[in-house]
Amino acid sequence: MIQLRPYNRRAAVAYAHKWAYSRNPAFYDFSEIGGDCTNFASQCLYAGTGIMNFTPDYGWYYIDATDRSPSWTGVPFFWEFMTRAQPTDGPVGIQVHMDFLRPGDFVQLRFETSGEVFAHTPVIVSVGETPRPDNILLAAHSNDADYRPLDSYQNVVEWRFLHIVGALKVVEGRPPVSGRVNGAEV
Repeated sequence: MIQLRPYNRRAAVAYAHKWAYSRNPAFYDFSEIGGDCTNFASQCLYAGTGIMNFTPDYGWYYIDATDRSPSWTGVPFFWEFMTRAQPTDGPVGIQVHMDFLRPGDFVQLRFETSGEVFAHTPVIVSVGETPRPDNILLAAHSNDADYRPLDSYQNVVEWRFLHIVGALKVVEGRPPVSGRVNGAEV
């Protein structure tokens, strides 16, 4: 049986604010070896879901700096895991237009210098009543920021938005029994 568990957006955003300008010592800082943005995004998301997927290579997990999935720290791998078609443990998201963003969602940026590859994953901490690039505010690592407007990034060629739907948990066991309980269909 597969359960969709709610995403605690407040916890994810609170984590982003707490650690935007510093580093949680429980996680390695990848700033000097490729960037820490997706590591930080994953930490925020984990703070709001509490579910990792320990599938080697294709999961989403962090044990230590040398034992983690590519999707925990890699921009394109993060996107691929979150938008996967297979129902496996862990957070799940869908690509949306900016009108459907909420705090705790993510944006990925592709820059002139990054070619065809998306290269940055900030977490969205605030969204204006009518979302626009100037009122979608972000927290990020690598170039540390909190409440940074999306439109303040330079040389952006493209962005894509990831709305987190919740976290899947595959539960072993038999499927629920159908029938009636106290007159109600189950």
